[in-house]
Amino acid sequence: MAKFKYVAKDSGGSKTKGTVEADTENEALSTLRRENLIVISIKKDMGGKDIKLFGSGTKQKQPRAHVKSKDLVVFTRQLSTMMSSGISLLECLEVLSEQVDDKGFALVIKNIVEDIRAGADLSEALQKFPKIFSNIYINMIKAGEASGQLDTILDRLAGYQESAMKLRGEIKSAMTYPVISITLVVGISLFLLIGIIPKFEAIFKGLDVKLPAITQFVLALSSFIKTKSYIWVPLIIVLVIAFIMWKKTEGGRRQWDWLKLKIPIFGELMRKVAISRFARTFATLIQSGVDILNALHIVGKTSGNIIIEEALVDCAETVREGEALSTPLAKYPVFPPMVVRMIGIGEKSGSLETLLEKISDFYEQEVSQTVESLTSLIEPLMISVMGVLVGGMVVAIFLPIFKVQESLRK
Repeated sequence: MAKFKYVAKDSGGSKTKGTVEADTENEALSTLRRENLIVISIKKDMGGKDIKLFGSGTKQKQPRAHVKSKDLVVFTRQLSTMMSSGISLLECLEVLSEQVDDKGFALVIKNIVEDIRAGADLSEALQKFPKIFSNIYINMIKAGEASGQLDTILDRLAGYQESAMKLRGEIKSAMTYPVISITLVVGISLFLLIGIIPKFEAIFKGLDVKLPAITQFVLALSSFIKTKSYIWVPLIIVLVIAFIMWKKTEGGRRQWDWLKLKIPIFGELMRKVAISRFARTFATLIQSGVDILNALHIVGKTSGNIIIEEALVDCAETVREGEALSTPLAKYPVFPPMVVRMIGIGEKSGSLETLLEKISDFYEQEVSQTVESLTSLIEPLMISVMGVLVGGMVVAIFLPIFKVQESLRK
């Protein structure tokens, strides 16, 4: 039998070191897992001459701070699967750093490996990359390390990320069609106003006929757009910059987030998305062992809406004083009565996370149905808008021609 040195965490989250005798490394890992230890690293004891499983000592390049959501989901799922199979954390990360397609993300993982090899916890190593690993991610990893159930928490985290990515995809698909349609409408209108209508203006000037009001308006608009670009182009740029700067202010962001929840049709969709995200994130954090006060603050910061964030911060203060969560939630209209009542029932029955998951599932279905309804509603609406704009300009051009034809007949 050979001896293997290991670094692991026990069920209480405390780091422990030692040696274990086994014929192979896999047998050593199995022995340690039977003792409810999470193995961070393991290597064969060579009597003072350590053989490291992975290369170290080379200074890693500073990785870029952006990773695609899909790559992060795959990384989390693979890490969970490998750890559940009994592979040590360090070996899992080393393998993943070699098979990740994104070179920048591979460098991130290698940096994490070096930090863990130097004695840092996984959560500590992840904190160096806040633009990649969110507060939710890091806090769930901390909870997993503290409870000794890191593989289980990673599996739960991967499921949460997959649900969040699916939700984002549905929102993106809902917004893509109207954006493309509006772009086409604006593009076609500008083409007609700049490229086609000015050619008719010279013809109309040679006709001895009074132009209809709609024709005069279209010609004036065409002339303004074509000859006064030094006015309207800078104006649009200034308005866009002013809007962006206004959104960055505290008051502007609050007003804009409030408006997003009140916009006809899309406002209701945004509200359902916010409720689903709130319930899913809150349930995942509580299931992972994060305390309810910390979970409320994290959920608020990741809600993407300052109205919801302020509501949850206020709720956290009320809960800190001993009140039930459902009591302060009822004061905020953004949370539907059904959600408040189900949370109240969950608190009383001790099954809060279960009911939060049911709320999230329900609202995710509502989002899917709303997206389908919006798609079927927006298509004829955009066609109607395009017909009115383009058709209006065509009518404005041909009305004077019809008038000339009538006068010639007489």
